[in-house]
Amino acid sequence: MKRGELYRVYRGSRYDSKDHRVFLVVSRQPLIDNTFSSVICAPVYSNYRGFKTQVEIGVEEGMKHDSAVYCDELISIPKSLLTNYVGALPAAKMEEVNAAFRIALAV
Repeated sequence: MKRGELYRVYRGSRYDSKDHRVFLVVSRQPLIDNTFSSVICAPVYSNYRGFKTQVEIGVEEGMKHDSAVYCDELISIPKSLLTNYVGALPAAKMEEVNAAFRIALAV
């Protein structure tokens, strides 16, 4: 598992009524490689509203259709649920994600 990878999670959150949702792994790599049982992820939604905290992704990254990473809705997910690999974001797209995090977290 690597930072920047997308995984489809079934029943990933008790707050989400969908059967599944795609999540982007955003934890730093040393945390992912450690023995911690969960990682920080950002959800992916099919709606893009043009907010500075959203990053557009699509078929090039493994999605079925145009979507957006919501960088202001972080969630901790057990690594054991991240088994259905979808794709990975290229370095340029991860730079957009990093910029969106700086805005979302006001840092």
